Amino acid sequence: MSRLAGLRGRSLAAALAAGAVLAACAAPIRPNFVIIIGDDLGRGDAGAYGNGHILTPNIDRLAKAGMRFDRAFLTCSSCSPSRCSILTGRYPHATGAAELHHPLPPDQITFVDELRAGGYYTASIGKWHLGSDAPRRFDRVLRDNVGSGSEHWIEALRERPKNKPFFFWLASNDPHRPFESVEGYPSYDLSRMVVPPFLPDVAETRGELALYYRRISRLDDYVGRVLAELETQKVADRTVVLFLSDNGAPFPRAKVTVYDSGIATPFLVRYPRMVRPGSVSLGLVSAVDIAPTILELAGRTAPATIQGKSFARLLTHPEASVRDWIAAEHNWHDFPARERAIRTTRYKYILNSYPDLPATPPLDEVRSETFQAMRRLRDQGRLPAAQMGCFVKPRPAEELYDVEADPFELQNLAADQAHARTLQEMRAILARWQRETDDRAPPGRPPELFDRDTGLPLPGVTLPH
Repeated sequence: MSRLAGLRGRSLAAALAAGAVLAACAAPIRPNFVIIIGDDLGRGDAGAYGNGHILTPNIDRLAKAGMRFDRAFLTCSSCSPSRCSILTGRYPHATGAAELHHPLPPDQITFVDELRAGGYYTASIGKWHLGSDAPRRFDRVLRDNVGSGSEHWIEALRERPKNKPFFFWLASNDPHRPFESVEGYPSYDLSRMVVPPFLPDVAETRGELALYYRRISRLDDYVGRVLAELETQKVADRTVVLFLSDNGAPFPRAKVTVYDSGIATPFLVRYPRMVRPGSVSLGLVSAVDIAPTILELAGRTAPATIQGKSFARLLTHPEASVRDWIAAEHNWHDFPARERAIRTTRYKYILNSYPDLPATPPLDEVRSETFQAMRRLRDQGRLPAAQMGCFVKPRPAEELYDVEADPFELQNLAADQAHARTLQEMRAILARWQRETDDRAPPGRPPELFDRDTGLPLPGVTLPH
């Protein structure tokens, strides 16, 4: 070989090598994803969302390192329907799993399926409430309904294959009832509990809030462990961490309702490659938007079945907006129910198809000390109107709230002529959403199984297994 030919050969080899480096640099980065989902955590029940009495240093650190969403909402405030909705990007009535304990049907497409098809390692670790078919969608499922449900999170992160991008669904049992004593976490001063105006400020409520706070502290501890492990593995900078809840706090007029106390969720996203630390988004986001967002960030095409909208733009432009309203629903959860809601940045509209029935909370709350204290006060004529919502019947068929002026949704404006035009506009949005998502009323109501005051089975009722 001549000297000139040798130089040409080396130049070609160098050019090819340089081209390979440039191609690698230009190749899209496929981030990892970790979703940490609390169980029954109200949006306001963390330091990052203004509650300075709950010790949540790790959740607060996550907010400071990423983006806090102040208008993020769930599609319903009931555990398994909410989780199925998140995974499919579809509203509960459209998933075939609209009611509590309904399994995710085999024909539903989840974003986990799409990630796995794209070469991602996928795992679900912790609480499992998705039915018997859903495990096939993950490479690994480790169910843990004991204690926090979080004991195996770090172990699973360490055991993942290191040659694949990954998605982890880390599901906690905290701070779900029952509020058993949790050792090794802060004990809270009852005098420092933040009692919302829709609950009675009595010893029973404060005592249960203190136990609830302690469970939140345990959840926060495990959030910190996950963040530390990602740092140890040196993958934090290319991992999207999303923290949220499946529904509102486990107290009357919160969980299972379509009030903000039920469907508003803490929603924190950390992704150092895109998100500016300490940023805040006021844009409306729905749980159905998680699936298309994750798939967009992963470079995957969202299936046509998804009913949500990607909020990826908000991660770099928190002042932007991707939707004008969100929709939510409430179906059977221990008691018959059918409610639909539309929320904009200012107004909330609720359509209640069973106005003859009271807004009874779930069984574990009916049997709680707080609810039984509410019963006692009701019977004594000492329960204020703002706290009577669980007992009133008939209820209004329609409710309209100005959530800017009335954030706890206590003043129903549906009959106020000054808001007649807004009422008509919200009705129209709901009707269009129901048409577009094929939300049809069921042919009949489920039967009543439990006493709404005591939570005991009704006489002569055979409970389903």
